[in-house]
Amino acid sequence: MKPISALLNILELDQVKEGLFRGVSKDIGSPSVFGGQVLSQALYAATRTVDPARLVHSLHGYFILAGDMSIPIDYEVDIIRDGRSFTTRRVVARQHGKAIFIMAASFQIEEEGMDHQVEMLNVPPPESLRSLIEWARDLPDSVPIKRFGLFAEDSPIDVRPVENINPVSPARRPPFRHVWFRANGDLAEASQSAHRYILAYASDFNLLITALLPHGISLFTPGLQIASLDHALWFHRPFRADEWLLYALDSPSASGARGFTRGSVFNREGRLVASVAQEGLMRMRK
Repeated sequence: MKPISALLNILELDQVKEGLFRGVSKDIGSPSVFGGQVLSQALYAATRTVDPARLVHSLHGYFILAGDMSIPIDYEVDIIRDGRSFTTRRVVARQHGKAIFIMAASFQIEEEGMDHQVEMLNVPPPESLRSLIEWARDLPDSVPIKRFGLFAEDSPIDVRPVENINPVSPARRPPFRHVWFRANGDLAEASQSAHRYILAYASDFNLLITALLPHGISLFTPGLQIASLDHALWFHRPFRADEWLLYALDSPSASGARGFTRGSVFNREGRLVASVAQEGLMRMRK
């Protein structure tokens, strides 16, 4: 099975009853459930309760507790409103009887309107860049990064960084990054909703890493405690997740043991297809 097909199997939940969905988790080498997985599973649950003619255009989520990979996650969908143009849903993800994640999502019918966007930066094409999997192959076997997330051989997302940054021991540098990414496999038969699940999943990678850059710290620095706190995602235009997308990231601020990062997602033609914002915990334990 192709890596992206395996991921879609994880993201597509079982319906237990009306308004209640259940899913399992994929181990990506982190100590708890990956936040992007919970985000995209919650989006899938909300989408299942909405008219297929309406696509998600924005979502806002809060990560409350670390997810337990050993048991399923239940997603309860609350139908807030079905309007003439917009639909609103609220989703609560639960484990052990406690909420671990909450999300509000808004869906809209297709409409014409005013159109403008910022320009995409001119960067090297993805074909000229090394993937994170290739980066990992050059590292010693003792480095844990080889089985972690996007560095793993079976990663569902192919990521190619534009800037040459050592993923294990980065030097101090300004908090700006650009990475190309796409689904690791063909999604020709997938719906536009499925492409949005994949982008939601991938959008949680690379954000807090960008906020760490001015401090010369990586995910594997001893004593670092890092976790997503909240996540916002806006979909602007149709796209394909199995075609190259450029993630332009910057971190305007870090303070109070929190880092804030923004991201703009462009397709190969330079169209802005999505925007992301996230604040996360960045704490150095004594």
